[in-house]
Amino acid sequence: MLSLDPHPLLCARAFVTTFPRPLGECEVPSWLYELHLESAAAPLVRSEELRGAVRDLLRHGGYKPTGRGKPSSEYLARAAGEGGLPRINLAVDACNAVSLHSGIPISVVDLERAQAPLRIGVAGAHERYVFNASGQEIDIEGLLNLFDAAGPCANAVKDAQRTKTHPGTLRTLSVLWGVVGHQAQVERAAAWYRELLERAGAATVPA
Repeated sequence: MLSLDPHPLLCARAFVTTFPRPLGECEVPSWLYELHLESAAAPLVRSEELRGAVRDLLRHGGYKPTGRGKPSSEYLARAAGEGGLPRINLAVDACNAVSLHSGIPISVVDLERAQAPLRIGVAGAHERYVFNASGQEIDIEGLLNLFDAAGPCANAVKDAQRTKTHPGTLRTLSVLWGVVGHQAQVERAAAWYRELLERAGAATVPA
């Protein structure tokens, strides 16, 4: 389902989740919301070393992961420290909990909106896409991205609006943007992520 272009720093993990009902009908358990707190007990702890390694991963192709272009995991850490993460749906809420505590950026896309084939690679010159409902764009030149047949659709900073989850979503692809040298953390994060989704009633399989 998913191919990866050669990359010296990337240690990605991906899996597909099938939900028992459309996301708009899936209740988010209270125990999952509790994991959105900085103080929550979790099996993973993020580190400054990993934060730096993730930034190096994104810099490798020439992208500058600073300011509004920093990794999504850093945004989540700040949001949690300022009062909590936004509540969206079961797929995204589980993703955010794992990313917050692991320090690994994670993308989630709706598999019905993404068009095969799917590939991970570095975006070329002048590539960009809309990342929210307001029509704002992100310049992704030099940044690792998930591509589908229509172009880039997700990365470790902001996912594209066109493939985001919605109330009717039934199947998703999750991509953990891990780094070589931190493989153990990536494996633990992927396992815990799948465990949370399965505990909430979804089914997961490796991509």
